[in-house]
Parts: sequence; structure tokens; C-alpha cells
Amino acid sequence: MKHSKLLSPFKLNHLKLNNHVVMAPMTRSRAINNLPNDLMATYYKQRASTGLIITEATSPSKSGLGYPNIPGIYSNEQTIGWRKTTEAVHKKDGKIFLQIMHTGRIAHQLNLPEGANVIAPSAIQAVGEIFTSEGLKPHSKPREMTINDIETIQNDYVTAAKNAIVAGFDGVEIHAANGYLPNQFLNKGSNNRTDNYGGSIENRTRFVLELAEKISTVIGPEKTGIRISPFGVFNDMALYNDIPETYNYLVKQLNNLNLAYLHMAALSDKIPEGFLEALATKFNGNVIFNGGYGNNLEQAEKIVSENNNYLISIGFPFIANPDLIERIKQDAHFNEANQDTLYTPGEEGYTTYPTLN
Repeated sequence: MKHSKLLSPFKLNHLKLNNHVVMAPMTRSRAINNLPNDLMATYYKQRASTGLIITEATSPSKSGLGYPNIPGIYSNEQTIGWRKTTEAVHKKDGKIFLQIMHTGRIAHQLNLPEGANVIAPSAIQAVGEIFTSEGLKPHSKPREMTINDIETIQNDYVTAAKNAIVAGFDGVEIHAANGYLPNQFLNKGSNNRTDNYGGSIENRTRFVLELAEKISTVIGPEKTGIRISPFGVFNDMALYNDIPETYNYLVKQLNNLNLAYLHMAALSDKIPEGFLEALATKFNGNVIFNGGYGNNLEQAEKIVSENNNYLISIGFPFIANPDLIERIKQDAHFNEANQDTLYTPGEEGYTTYPTLN
């Protein structure tokens, strides 16, 4: 078989995955009123042949709902709604983690429920615009989080993780990448605090490390993964002088927690050659590589063949190819995704893509 290692089973701590391929988290905006629903369950069930599904970003609190129609996991109704998805995936012998994401300053007040505010490490407005019920608008200027806010949001994450386990997920992924709240604490461009959560590397990584420790203590480290994006500039993340030192320190400290995996997103052409590969060797556990591998399966096969702890996550090709694993097996062509229906409500361009059969 052409991609024999990629398609072979993988032991992710307590979980037996059917292959080395992970479906990367992707926003699809089908959670009307922020509620997971039957349509979403169908979407994930269609893709359950992959080794591990990581869901779209899901908010742990009302203040984290920066985009329209993204799901939450902070209410009983949302938890029950997500159970439809986990049951559907498990019936297909799939495994699924919930990605927990607070949008922080990548938000607009119009997108938040009543009583919720746009908050971030510092009161620094993100450059750019965001889609709202009134069309594109500049990001709202966030309120700087107090120490009490930090503790509250961390507790919200812990509750969300517990809810995820109740909903039947095999684990959770902390989204500390792509310019969202945990990443905003790490980055000097969005964090100019002068207390214990800003300034030095130790202080800027504190929020993320506390979050990972609190969640893994409650649901188990084997059920807790984390996603990072070193050198990523998405969502107005700045490039700053000690990025390598920041992430080397972060990974070294994460080793103390024995997490399920480290998920690394290569979303920038600013990443020095070999940096992510070197960073991966410093992590003691499983590593998921992400970054265009759906279009470079030979490189994906090479990576997983060289280290028994490595997995590959693929994003965009999964949108239009629910049977992506079968297509890889048969070396078949991939369907093209319809760009116009990526974030629109309804089943069109979501659950309607044809399979080989």
C-alpha cells in the first residue's frame, strides 16, 4: 500500500486510532444559536473513518463566542446537543476530541449574547474585520482582563472540559493557536500586561500552562491535548524577538503534564526551516503535525514513518471528502470544496459532498 504507515493503526495512550490521520479542527458555522445539532452529527459521522477527529472550535463561555453560529459547551443544552455527534462518531468506530476555544479579542460585541463582553489580556484592538449580523465590522476593542476574569475564564474551560466528557468526547484540545485567547497571552503584540501574566516568557506562558494543568487534573492528561502555532501571524499576531525561546520554554513545561499530544500548526511562511521539527523532538509525547499535508501525502508518510509518536492532521480536504481515508487508500482524486458554502447555514456544501461509492 502506497501510504502504509499513514493508514496503519496508532495507539494514542488509551485510544486505538484506526490510522495516523487526524481531521484538523475547522470552523463551519452550522451551530445555529450556538447549539450543536443533528446536521453537525451527520457531518462528523461521515468523516469518522479518520484516526481522530478534532471538532471545530467550541466556546467555553458566552464571552468566547466571537463569531456567529459557532458552538458552545457551557450549557446543559449544548452538552446534550454534542452527545448526538459523539454517539454518531463512536457508532462508526471513530474517535473524537472537542477543541475548546475562547476568541478573546477576535470578536465583535454584536456576536456576543447579552451580558457578555469582548475581553483579552490587554485592551489592544485587533486589526481587521469580522463578520456580524450587520455585515463586516472592525473587531471590537476588548476590555483588559482582571485577575478575577482570568480565574473565571480558566474555570469556564475546566467546566467545558468536564461537559465534553459528559457529552461523550474522548478528550479535549486546548486551542492555544491562531490568535485566540491563549495565544493572545503568549504574544507580545496582544499582551502588554505588567503583572504575573505579561512581560517575561514565564509570565506570558502562565495562562496557557495553568489552563493545561487545571484541565488535565480534572479530566486526565491522557484526555487533554493542546494546539500551538509558533510564528503564526493569523488574527493580527505579531512577530516578536523571542518566539523560539517562548515556545521552547512552553513545550518544556508542558512535558511535566504528560498530555495526550502536542498539535503544531504550520500556518506561516515566517517559521524558520526545521523549527517545528526541532520543537517536536523536545516534546516527550505524541505530536500532531499540521500544514498542507493533504496536498503532500508523501511528506506526511515520511514524517510518520520516521517517528512512532507522530501523527498528521489534515484540514481543508476533509471538507469536500468525507471518505478522505478511502481516497488515500485508493490513490483516488479529491473533490474540490465549494468556497461559497464554507460558512453558510444548511447542508449544502457541508454534508452533500459525494463519496467514491
